[in-house]
Amino acid sequence: MLQCSVKMVHVGVLFSVCLWQRFGVFAVKSVSVTEGDSVSLNSDLTEMMDYDLILWRFGDENTLIAEINVMADRMTVYDDDPDGRFRDRLKLDDQTGSLTITHTTTEHTGVYTLLMTRNLSKSFRLTVYSRLPVPVIISNSSRCSSNCSLVCSSSVLSVCDATLSWYAGMSVLSSISVCDLSISLSLPLEVEYQDKNTYSCVLNNPISNQTTHLDINTLCRHTCAEVHSCGSIEAVIRLVLSAVVGVATVILLVYDIRSTRGGD
Repeated sequence: MLQCSVKMVHVGVLFSVCLWQRFGVFAVKSVSVTEGDSVSLNSDLTEMMDYDLILWRFGDENTLIAEINVMADRMTVYDDDPDGRFRDRLKLDDQTGSLTITHTTTEHTGVYTLLMTRNLSKSFRLTVYSRLPVPVIISNSSRCSSNCSLVCSSSVLSVCDATLSWYAGMSVLSSISVCDLSISLSLPLEVEYQDKNTYSCVLNNPISNQTTHLDINTLCRHTCAEVHSCGSIEAVIRLVLSAVVGVATVILLVYDIRSTRGGD
């Protein structure tokens, strides 16, 4: 826990810290970003005053990660954390006190608290979402099947935040979202070979999506051809068998006639 001591030279910040310890932050602003992007947590100040003291803290441990002390002419980022989470990623705006986190990862998800002399406190709940891959559609049809069987799949880092869905036009046909970090998402679909609908597979989270459109003519073409060829092959086989039987019948008939004449 933070200690309210005489070492805090700014009474305003001291009061803010004590009040925050006792009652917590009154309002939390939600901020979302995709992994790898930068995000700025704004203090909403337009300029720094001579008496300003700003502290940025992170997480349940209330770890101090950045500080601006105008009176002491000091601006410091504490990014030498043991796990390297913030190393070379923190930037302070010396005009406004806003904090920027660059090259974000999912490890930066959490609550950031701003304590400052003027306004008691602000809090930001930052959520960093994994960057979504493009879903892949493959054909899973058996030989000479009546329908085209398809599977859309995608491997994501945090499937709790992602949903995989099949769409027909703008309508959702099916979807799946399983909170298990050890598996990939997959979703089956069966369509008729002559289906004229527009299908797509969509992987999405609260702030982004990736879409793959189904090309029936490409994925179902070979299987569809096999379906037609099965009928053609069967007809050819029947024709050949009929011809063989016919020829055999003729040969037997000729042989029988010759045998009869020879006996005479």
